[in-house]
Amino acid sequence: MPDLTPNIGAYISMNKENLQLILDVLKASGYTLVGPTLGDAAIIYDEIESMQDLPVGWTDVQEAGSYRLERRQDNAYFGYVVGPQSWKKYLFPPKHTLLTVQRQNGSFEAKCNDTEPPQYAFIGMRSCELKAIEIQDKVFLGGPYQDTNYKTRRQKAFVLAVNCTEPGGTCFCASMDAGPRVGPGFDLALTELDDLFVLEVGSEMGRQVMAQVPWRPTGAFELQNARQAMADAEKQMGRTMDTSDLPNLLYQNLEHNHWDEVAQRCLSCANCTQVCPTCFCSDVQDVSDLTGQKFDRVRVWDSCFTLDFSHVHGGNIRPHTRSRYRQWMTHKLASWIDQFGTTGCVGCGRCITWCPVGIDITEEISAIRAEG
Repeated sequence: MPDLTPNIGAYISMNKENLQLILDVLKASGYTLVGPTLGDAAIIYDEIESMQDLPVGWTDVQEAGSYRLERRQDNAYFGYVVGPQSWKKYLFPPKHTLLTVQRQNGSFEAKCNDTEPPQYAFIGMRSCELKAIEIQDKVFLGGPYQDTNYKTRRQKAFVLAVNCTEPGGTCFCASMDAGPRVGPGFDLALTELDDLFVLEVGSEMGRQVMAQVPWRPTGAFELQNARQAMADAEKQMGRTMDTSDLPNLLYQNLEHNHWDEVAQRCLSCANCTQVCPTCFCSDVQDVSDLTGQKFDRVRVWDSCFTLDFSHVHGGNIRPHTRSRYRQWMTHKLASWIDQFGTTGCVGCGRCITWCPVGIDITEEISAIRAEG
């Protein structure tokens, strides 16, 4: 092992079993480890303790409206694509108590939720997911009003990312400039080869972690194999999307007949927005206990596909599935660019996989483009 810690931007290699040492260092530093594991007949993100909790030797096979686990022919640690969950649930929780009101001695006392959130280490984050967090950073931190809970969780997070070398049937991250190689924002990024991990050091924290783990400089042959694996993955995407002139394409086709066709299939179930790593719609609800002595103001995930979401004083501005689907896709691929300077889609393919009727956003764009 070299005497010095690796430089930021350096490529280093280590034996696969040393991943456990990285996890141990992170735990000793006070991080709660969250990573991929098997659960609910899928690969989900949950708290983990060791390498044994990872989905070793498993992969997921995905197509429109279809997901299944399948055994691999090897014991790859990160040989899957992405499951139904994203890291969003840890940075922007599905349910978050904003304040609590307690009745005491005939009066009410309000207290904001100042509970310190956990310090998470995200293990196995893919390029599309890191891009999604970059997009949510713009939503929650980029404007004049910042979400303090999101900011605290984000600043404390450690990201051990994984370059994707085997895209799935619904992936199109290459079309969205979101992969398969992870972009900036990680602390450590690894590429899994047959017998070792090639790592890139992305931050000072990443340097300090690797100072406590055996490593060696990456050889030219190993680095070439890692780069070739990512280049091959870019050519093997299950889907593609032509993103040229996307905002104008959608703005100029708001009354296109194809919106009626997709509305006949769409169930307005909101699955696509719940699995999306960038969707951020929410609602604020007041919930009391049965005695009426305690009230919580809670922020919960919502969706532009629900009927109540678009209800305003005097009526509903999107009473039909047609208008709600159009709103979702037009916002995701057009007006999001006007708001935040980027699309709201990273090409992870979750909305395609987890749509019960297999609606495919890439096909919808192609249909409007062809018939426009």
